[in-house]
Amino acid sequence: MSEAAKRTARTVLQTAVGIAVVLPAVVDAADLPETLPWVAGALAVAGALTRIMALDTVQRLLPSWLRTAPGGADGRD
Repeated sequence: MSEAAKRTARTVLQTAVGIAVVLPAVVDAADLPETLPWVAGALAVAGALTRIMALDTVQRLLPSWLRTAPGGADGRD
């Protein structure tokens, strides 16, 4: 998989996380019950996943098609 495709896959995942961050505001605006435990769980998992995927150790565990270049997306160390 090309570097561009890897970056696209990671961006899609991180965008989903970003959407999850605004989910509490959506819940408030839509007058949904604030006691939805799955909302809190989804936000916690999304935040943790974003942080974990940035670790070098996790990069080595990811399949080769999803790994990014060392030093970030631009390839700088």
